[in-house]
Amino acid sequence: MAEANTQSLLGEALESVVLVKLRGGIYVRGKMKSFDQHLNLLIEDAQEMVEDGTMKSLGTIIVRGDNVILISPTPK
Repeated sequence: MAEANTQSLLGEALESVVLVKLRGGIYVRGKMKSFDQHLNLLIEDAQEMVEDGTMKSLGTIIVRGDNVILISPTPK
């Protein structure tokens, strides 16, 4: 039940900009293009939020689901 709800919420965030918190305190922001049942994410125009407040451009990335701590969609 919880898995279906999670996939529904993530489905609503497709093609939207999301903020993803990863293990190690890394934050990545970009447009979520797809995801799978393991929470692997394909993020386009990704940027890493660096400690000094700057953004480091990463391009298109795949984030492995076991590294994801939190996914926050932008409010509509």
